[in-house]
Amino acid sequence: MNNKQYDVVVVGAGLSGICMAYYLKQACPSKSFTILEARQQMGGTWDLFRYPGIRSDSDMGTLGYRFREWKEAKQIADGPAIREYIQSTAKEHDLEKCIQYNQSVKSASWNSTTKKWTVEVINKTTNNLEKMTCSFYISCSGYYNYEEGHTPVYKNKASFQGQFIHPQHWPQNLDYQNKKIVVIGSGATAVTLVPALVESGAGQVTMLQRSPSYYVSVPRVDPLAKLLTKLLPSKQALKAVRWKNFLMAHLFYKFSKTFPKASKPLLIMGVKRNLPSKIDIEKHFTPKYNPWDQRLCLVPDGDLFEALKGDNCTIVTDHIEQFESTGIRLQSGELLEADIIVSATGLSIQVLGGIDLTVNHKKVDLSKCYVYKSVMMSDIPNFAVILGYTNASWTLKADLAAEYIVRHLNFMDKNGHQFSMPTYFGEQVRVPIMSDLTSNYIHRSTDKLPSMGDKKPWKAEQDYLKDIKILRREKIENVDLVFG
Repeated sequence: MNNKQYDVVVVGAGLSGICMAYYLKQACPSKSFTILEARQQMGGTWDLFRYPGIRSDSDMGTLGYRFREWKEAKQIADGPAIREYIQSTAKEHDLEKCIQYNQSVKSASWNSTTKKWTVEVINKTTNNLEKMTCSFYISCSGYYNYEEGHTPVYKNKASFQGQFIHPQHWPQNLDYQNKKIVVIGSGATAVTLVPALVESGAGQVTMLQRSPSYYVSVPRVDPLAKLLTKLLPSKQALKAVRWKNFLMAHLFYKFSKTFPKASKPLLIMGVKRNLPSKIDIEKHFTPKYNPWDQRLCLVPDGDLFEALKGDNCTIVTDHIEQFESTGIRLQSGELLEADIIVSATGLSIQVLGGIDLTVNHKKVDLSKCYVYKSVMMSDIPNFAVILGYTNASWTLKADLAAEYIVRHLNFMDKNGHQFSMPTYFGEQVRVPIMSDLTSNYIHRSTDKLPSMGDKKPWKAEQDYLKDIKILRREKIENVDLVFG
């Protein structure tokens, strides 16, 4: 593309970026826009992660787009299927031509005189620094560092003679047949990897966790969804599945947060029914925290539990003392022998893809910003960001946020406004977004995250039903939103 001036620049061609592009094309047909993608193809998370068994940790009825519902029978889909879904959505709506690949955004600077953003981009094909301008900048780059995941400092790690891997950078064609593998972690990645490794030929797989997590066994193919598709016309059935899936998850979330003492034994009982009596449920599957203080881990068709019933899969709850040449020495003194160690220890938080953001030559400190309707940032003009929910499917929020952004852009055009900027007048109390979760990957980075206020439109509710009203139905005009 030779045009370097756009009305809108979207950064990221994953779930959020393709969603945003669809709404821009449908609702703002007169606006020029481009999508800048640092990788060689679209898909975002679902193109980056290639470890065995990679799959969604949300049902596809809600992870699919509202404007193009997921039609496959499987409600828990694997990574390649989700990647193909994103690609086919872009193709169906002729969005592929809007994407510029190998474009790594380094900085974006706003100038109040020109009412423009200047975006500096490294063209990874030529290694040249290029510039473009836009009136409105939208970040769809997610919330974690694509270059590297989080790996703790392991004592004596260099002494290990086997292969050490982080799932974010899984080696292609890795031969793990009949190998001893230790997977460190108890979150969604570990829960996915362990049964996949067992099923595909690993010799001995050990899931090593410091502390237990909550697990929920769900069917890959939802029988109620299958019934609805038989009883109702296709479009109605898909919408019914979407709302059924959302409401079931939403109501259990509300129940868990309101009555944690009641929800905790229900979750533990569900796990106990799926495991043999030889496994210590209290030690390995009874977390110390309450349900939904961290995300629940889905176990499709109980695959993790089935793996643990076999002789070549075990779970160990202990702390690491140090690495040794042949494996991991635990604080209990036990040695876990390993040919391969997988550190499924989470993400490294990185807001806005780690770019340098400046407004009128002053660098923006995101930790000092407040989120407006969970979409815009205080004191940053003509800027929006799409971040999904912590307690529901990412795309539920992406759809609503994209709808709001195009309504916002059309309101500006209709009223002759060149810029809009949220301005926070509330009490300066720092409550970082996503801090409703106690997950380590969130708490490692709370000093980098923007904050929310204690009342709307500055309170990030993490509530789809409330956001329908706030983002889809409320007027754009607001006393905290300055237009010019």
